[in-house]
Amino acid sequence: MPFARLAAATTPTCHIGLGLAAVGRPGYINLGRDQDLGENRSVEALRTRTHELLDAAYAQGVRYFDAARSYGRSEEFLAEWLNARPSFDDIVVGSKWGYTYTAGWSTDAEKHEVKEHTLQAYERQRAESDALLGTRLDLYQIHSVTPDSPALTDKDLHARLAEAAAEGLTIGFSTSGPAQAAAIRAALAVTVDGEPLFRTVQSTYNALETSAGPALAEAHDAGLTVIVKEGMANGRLADPYAPAALKAVAQETGLGCDAVSLALILREPWAGVVLSGAATTVQLVSNLHAAAVDLDESQLERLGSLAEEPGAYWERRGQLPWH
Repeated sequence: MPFARLAAATTPTCHIGLGLAAVGRPGYINLGRDQDLGENRSVEALRTRTHELLDAAYAQGVRYFDAARSYGRSEEFLAEWLNARPSFDDIVVGSKWGYTYTAGWSTDAEKHEVKEHTLQAYERQRAESDALLGTRLDLYQIHSVTPDSPALTDKDLHARLAEAAAEGLTIGFSTSGPAQAAAIRAALAVTVDGEPLFRTVQSTYNALETSAGPALAEAHDAGLTVIVKEGMANGRLADPYAPAALKAVAQETGLGCDAVSLALILREPWAGVVLSGAATTVQLVSNLHAAAVDLDESQLERLGSLAEEPGAYWERRGQLPWH
């Protein structure tokens, strides 16, 4: 299990990872993206930005890096960075398959990604990931599993994933949508030759969307490593968009709304890695302050009042424009 490498880490930031969704492609749904990236979103500009973020993250103790086939050139950028630093052998690298990037490096494409959870899609995208990341790829996740995903019932796909696991690749899945808990529980029941197939789960969990919490606790108890994504709710929990209650708690701690939001997740006993989705090094440094935030009962109670009904949360997320 590659995440055993993190158990030996002594830095307080080792349980914070860096996700590359916001910097591997010119368009994404995060709020404030125009200010974060500016007008120059060329391949070279985002390659440089990604490498600077990876350098800063590693220097401050981050050891998990998360990409996906649909995150534009995220795997390519990460692979270049890794290849230039062969001595960095304490890193865990994860990627995802199941969505194909279709925007052609444009911010106003009609479709930015297309979902396909078939054996054929896995074979094609696994070859693409291997060509870039090779033996540095530790974790391969099915991207955004929902309860109706064919990836939960396709026995041929399960057999191929089990073969990859037997060869040393850790197999996981991510979830999205208002029925994340149901998808997690369905995935926990998937076995091959009597053995559980999945060893990690990556789900959306934040102050506004807490519905997956009990199922993530069950996954942790079953031995899976839990990775939390979208801890900032695509920017809705960052200044200046954060709710008043969050801003008040952040002011009391003397740190940013982002650090408080991520700290709220880090305190969950089932949270193995919490992803930063920073697009700038300033954001990254602020995010990493989460490791130093200590929330009292009053603050936790006020932050707990922010949770939304899952359907409403995901409807709002679906309305966020690609910037």
